[in-house]
Amino acid sequence: MPKLKTHSGAKKRLKISKKGKVIRGHAYMGHLLNGHGKTAKSKRHARGTTVTDKTSVKAVKKMLPYA
Repeated sequence: MPKLKTHSGAKKRLKISKKGKVIRGHAYMGHLLNGHGKTAKSKRHARGTTVTDKTSVKAVKKMLPYA
């Protein structure tokens, strides 16, 4: 069977944990972090990473075949 290509966007944004969970960053944190509509509370809660919903796991693991 030929090699599979890893999805470029997925490899930059997602990671598989050792237990097989999909780790992602929080949404809406790309830019405008200083006084442009995001409250301190929303920025604080969006710090770090979180686990992806179980409905997306199958698709993500298909995009990251060697992770």
